[in-house]
Amino acid sequence: MHLPTTSRRRLLQLGAAALPLAALGAAFAAPARAAAPAGTPTLRMPAETDRHERTFMAWPALASIWGDQLGAVRGDIANLAYQISRYEPVVLIARPDQAADARYACGPGAAYAITVLELADDDLWIRDFGPTFVTGPGAIAGVDTGFNGWGKTGTPYYQPFAEDAAVAAGLLAEFGVDRIRASFTGEGGALETDGQGTLLATVSSLVNANRNPGMSQDQVEQALKSTLGLDKVIWLAGLAGQDITDDHVDCLARFTAPGRVVLDRPGPGTAQLWIDVYQQAKQVLQSATDAQGRALTVVELPGPDRSLIRGTGKDFLSSYTNFYTANGAVFVPQFGDGGADATAYAILQAEFPGRDVVQVAIDTIASGGGGIHCATQSQPAVPPAA
Repeated sequence: MHLPTTSRRRLLQLGAAALPLAALGAAFAAPARAAAPAGTPTLRMPAETDRHERTFMAWPALASIWGDQLGAVRGDIANLAYQISRYEPVVLIARPDQAADARYACGPGAAYAITVLELADDDLWIRDFGPTFVTGPGAIAGVDTGFNGWGKTGTPYYQPFAEDAAVAAGLLAEFGVDRIRASFTGEGGALETDGQGTLLATVSSLVNANRNPGMSQDQVEQALKSTLGLDKVIWLAGLAGQDITDDHVDCLARFTAPGRVVLDRPGPGTAQLWIDVYQQAKQVLQSATDAQGRALTVVELPGPDRSLIRGTGKDFLSSYTNFYTANGAVFVPQFGDGGADATAYAILQAEFPGRDVVQVAIDTIASGGGGIHCATQSQPAVPPAA
């Protein structure tokens, strides 16, 4: 996330680690809109490729965060919202005094509506401070992961986050979805699942005293499993302290399908410390198995040459891996290195043959250390009741 002087950057077929709805008790804050069937439906974090009801986005609010780039980053957000509205509804939250400007900038949407919801926020990174959804037969709930500004209070990366921290609860109340308070502190960008019980995560962003003080890696893992309905966590080392997120997994490695992972390969001009992160992740993924015992197929997604991209700044996030899958489409950054942009398009089209690959210029968003995935959060459709 951008600062004036520095930037941020199935459960095994309803298996034993599943989270029974009846066991959540007082963790729920409001009744779910979708009526739960008789029995105790199991909730799990679904794959992003599952069908969506809508995409959530957020209007960047504060000049104290974005400085003279506030107008430009709002332009990026408005264009991205419009592109996504070609495929599914978009709900954009905005402070009440900024909602009219957001509506004007975004317009009515394309094939689907862009709805501006008046709800206070600080910044645009709704992947991290919005709810992470879990679903089961006939049921849905939203997990509030206790956003604490990436644990950066008292550091040079600090930025205001009090309004952002309340967004998950506010959105869930607005849409009548039950709220679960997570038993860990983290962000949505730190959580990548295949929808079948396997999670990818970095140690640096979750087993960290700035989020989960006093918790061991095993304790964090158990909290992730119990909260999100998971069976296995594949841990990548990541890198702490070099960006505001402490190296979220959604810029490094992503599932494209069960058993298939795309891995960000740093492009020319990338600092050695990030190349080391990639090499460690590659080694782990090539030897890992998922929750169902399958070896992973690892597809490398090469980054652009940083001397050829349009964006500038050391924290510019030049990762194609920070893509977002919506209904019928995959949205991926276009950075201006023509060869690398074309390669990313071809690789993602091969990984998602049934979806359109839509390349979107997001230079100002990326200058703040984030990407398309960071700026979006999906609300999954409720699976049919059993």
